[in-house]
Amino acid sequence: MRTYRQHSVLPGFPLALGFTLLYLSLIVLVPLSATFLKSATLGWGGFFEAVTTPRVLASYKLTFGAALAAAAINAVMGLLVAWVLVRYEFPGRKLADAFVDLPFALPTAVAGIALATLYSSKGWIGQFAAQAGFKIAFTPLGVTIALTFIGLPFVVRTVQPILEDLEQELEEAAASLGATRWQTFLKVILPTLSPALMTGFALAFARGVGEYGSVIFIAGNIPLVSEITPLLIITKLEQYDYAGATALAVSMLLVSFTLLLAINLLQWWTQNRRGSRI
Repeated sequence: MRTYRQHSVLPGFPLALGFTLLYLSLIVLVPLSATFLKSATLGWGGFFEAVTTPRVLASYKLTFGAALAAAAINAVMGLLVAWVLVRYEFPGRKLADAFVDLPFALPTAVAGIALATLYSSKGWIGQFAAQAGFKIAFTPLGVTIALTFIGLPFVVRTVQPILEDLEQELEEAAASLGATRWQTFLKVILPTLSPALMTGFALAFARGVGEYGSVIFIAGNIPLVSEITPLLIITKLEQYDYAGATALAVSMLLVSFTLLLAINLLQWWTQNRRGSRI
């Protein structure tokens, strides 16, 4: 009996793995290694001094704090937006769904200028805030708003497919057993959505930490007040302080990696806990 071997369009595992490792090395590993090697020229003392000045520490606090706040806001509002787009039919639904992807397509500089104009003391929204006695643009609040704007699609697009595949019969079964709406949401819906929600949160946070274009126009860039770390990196590069710039980049990379690792571990723990209950 003759057997036929099924050929795949893609190359075999060894060749595919080789191309994968080569691509990741050229795109990710080599640039990151160069960053670490360049910052190592400062030595431990110089590196520590470069990444712990008061101005740099203030930029860390604003960058990571605003990114975390924006990601948390997007986790709540992104879930709400995805819920409305999936569960309800209304005029303009497809248009609203398309608007979600606008921060992806819009140049970040354009978004920053638009937000700064809108929330300045003479803008459509900022003028009302000025009358109430506080500012939005050129403050940390403005930075948080900009990061919320660019991070919303990450949460919506990760949660939306899970909501579409979620069987509404589970909700009906919970209701028939006497569960309230909040109990159904907390016990049935949220556990199913939590992995995707955490993924969207992590993506929005990562985007917020590295964002530059949409922030500098609305931040005001005041040292120790509204200056983000990516701007300090650009400033050091303009001053030809390449070692100092890479030192800041390495510090941001390490902190971001640690936070993302913690989020992924939490997501893994949540999935395992839910699987053990099932």
